[in-house]
Parts: sequence; structure tokens; C-alpha cells
Amino acid sequence: MTQRERQVLQLIEKNPLISQQQIADALGITRSSAAVHISNLSRKGLIAGRGYVLRSGSYAVVVGGVNVDIGGRSFEPLVAADSNPGRVTMSFGGVGRNIAHNLSLLGTDVRLLTAYGDDAYGAQVAASCSELGIDLSHALRTSEAPTSTYVYLADNLGEMALAVSDMSVCERITPAYLASQLPLLQNAQVVVADTNAPKESLEFLAQNCNVPLFVDPVSTAKAEKIRDILPKIHTLKPNALEAALLTGVEIHNTEDAKKAAKKLLSMGVHRVFISMGSSGVCAARGEECVVLPPVQGNRINTTGCGDAFMAALTWAYLEGMDLDDTDLDVAVNAIIGSMLKHGYLSEMQNSILLSVSGVEGYDANALETKLASEVNALLKDGAVLSQNVTDADDSLVKMADEYGITVGKASLINEIVKNSKTHSFEQLAGLTINELNLIS
Repeated sequence: MTQRERQVLQLIEKNPLISQQQIADALGITRSSAAVHISNLSRKGLIAGRGYVLRSGSYAVVVGGVNVDIGGRSFEPLVAADSNPGRVTMSFGGVGRNIAHNLSLLGTDVRLLTAYGDDAYGAQVAASCSELGIDLSHALRTSEAPTSTYVYLADNLGEMALAVSDMSVCERITPAYLASQLPLLQNAQVVVADTNAPKESLEFLAQNCNVPLFVDPVSTAKAEKIRDILPKIHTLKPNALEAALLTGVEIHNTEDAKKAAKKLLSMGVHRVFISMGSSGVCAARGEECVVLPPVQGNRINTTGCGDAFMAALTWAYLEGMDLDDTDLDVAVNAIIGSMLKHGYLSEMQNSILLSVSGVEGYDANALETKLASEVNALLKDGAVLSQNVTDADDSLVKMADEYGITVGKASLINEIVKNSKTHSFEQLAGLTINELNLIS
């Protein structure tokens, strides 16, 4: 499905009786072009008949692994061959599960196709997914293998010393299992897969899914599984090491990343997003290739960042956003809608902080003004606080890290403190934006 067809489909989902002329007017195209897109959608089996009966489900399917992560961290330097006092924690992970979790947080109806054990950990996984809004009803629960478990041991500084991973249950995500779920897969709007699934299963998805296939390579060892199906992949999200492995282009800087991205496009991938840590992301599609710097924020833990990024890419695609020049009102509507749906904004909590950081080629002040206007129009009775944080200095970033808040919130508090004789940064750091708005 092309991006324009995705936009047409979204208009039809909102109003099944919409006319071709209304579609054309909404998208700024001719009526004949709208008719062609509708014909293509019908031929692909996504709509049927007058009134545009939708054949596609309004959900995403994630195919991949789910893990129970058990970690131990010693209080003192590790002593080999001995019992070390420390703290043990357990959490749920796995690339597929993490992507599904973040999609659910963004308001997407998501189904997770995975395999997990018929054991105590499996019961906890199922309970957690249910609580998070992840549909696990189509997953495979087996007594033939334990739930995927990752156990690691770290020293008192948090550096990992040793780890053991048992992911044998992922081998149960077979082509036969996926074939039994084919109606679910083919009626989704998008399928996201991680390479914890067997190579033949990924090939099955590539050959049998008639919807866009997004793939996370997971690691350099597992990325090899997808080399033969690159032309079937709509969106690929490798890191620099994985992209280098697949292309043979060593990546040392952003120019190298662009070369690797273009190479992947030439190998048949429709869209590529190469994550480069603190250097940002290289995004490419067709003739477009851009490098975007990372947004400043308070980093708690980098584990799962790539999974969250893949979820965001999927969500943006489902919302009709393009690689570049996405209409601002589309992006703002999607974000504010998600915040309202999940309770981050309400009748009582109706203040929002917009922090704009400029990048090369963009006027941050103009963008701040335009964003504030768009959000004000949507909130109506809410309060919008906007600011330009392009020139945020190191001391502000340090304060944000110290108090576990964003640079934008730190900047707002800093301005309040400058104009107040009664408030300190420490007093205000724990307040909500709503509460800060009442003070400012």
C-alpha cells in the first residue's frame, strides 16, 4: 500500500460514505486520482463495494519474542565462585513484546503473535500483556519449552559481567503456526516482525503477507535471516552495525549512514531508518535521505529504545505521516488525540508544554508559533505554554538529568525561578505542567 493509498483509506475509515470529490479535496488531488487510488485499494482487497466496506482490520500485528528478564546487581565488587549480596529484579521484555507495549501506549489496537511456556513465567507474561492492552489471544502457549528467559549479573557499577539467555521457545514461531494465523495477518493494517523468529518464518511472512511488513533486525547475528527477503520489506529499522552487515558499508559518520541507507533501498527495501545513537537517525525512501538529530531528553535506560522507536515508526505510518513534510495538523491531531485517550490531558489536567528545538534548515521560532496555534485550536479550553529551547546550555541539561525531567520542563522551571523570590528549582521539579502553569 502506498502512502497516498494509506491516506485515502484513513479518510474512508472515518467516513465510509465519503465521495471521491471529498477525498480529492481533503488530499489536494484530482477526483480522477482519488478514483484510481480507490480502485487500487479495491483490487488489493482492502475495500469492497459502494459505501466502501472495509476488509482491513484497524489493528497491527507484531510477530516476535517475549522475555522474562531477571537481573542481579551486587552491592560490592563481584567475587567469583561466591554468593554476592545485592539486588535482584525481574521485568518483562523481548523486542516483539516491547514494540507491542509501546504501540498499545500510543493507542494502537495490537495483536502479538509469539510463543511462550505453559509455566509460571508464562502466566505472568499473559497477565502483564492483558493489563497493558496487548492482545495475546492468538499467541502459542506450549508445554514443550519454557518461557524465554534472560538472566544477567552485573557488578556494583552496573556493568554486566555475565548473562545466560534461553530463547528456544521462539523456535515454535513456525511457518505452520503463522499459517494458522494467516487471516489475522492479512487483515491487519501492518505487520511488524523481529528476527527472534526463525528464518523460514520470516520468509513465510514476506511471501504471504499482503500488508506492509516492518522488520527490526534485533542484532548482527540475527540480521542475516532477512538478507534474502529485503525486497519484500516495507520498513527496515537497523542500527549502524546491522546496516553495515547487510550492506557491506562501514558506518563511521552520517555520510556513511546515508550510503548504507541508499544501498538498502537499492536492495529492494521501501523505507530505511538507521538508528545511530547520539548521532540521531538516518531516514531514507526513494530519492529522500535525511539525518535527524536526537531530541534532548532525560535518559533513564537505553534498553528497549530501539523497540520504542520501531513502535513510533509504525504508529506514524498508521496515522498517515510521511518521511518528510507531514502536515503539521496531522501530527498534532494524532499526538493530542493519543494524550486525551490515555488520560494525559483531561478537563482538569489541561495544560501542555511545547518545547521546540531548532535543527538546520528550520526556523524554531516560526515552528513554535505555528505549533502553539495548532494545539490551541485543538484544546480550546486548555492552556498552551510554548518555548524555544534550541540554545539550552549544559547546566540546564545537567539539572534536567539530576531531577529526572525533560530539558523543556527544566527550562520552564528555570524561567519561573528567575522571576520569583519564593520558589526554588528543587521545589518546582516535582510539580506537573498544570501546577507550573498556575505559578508562572
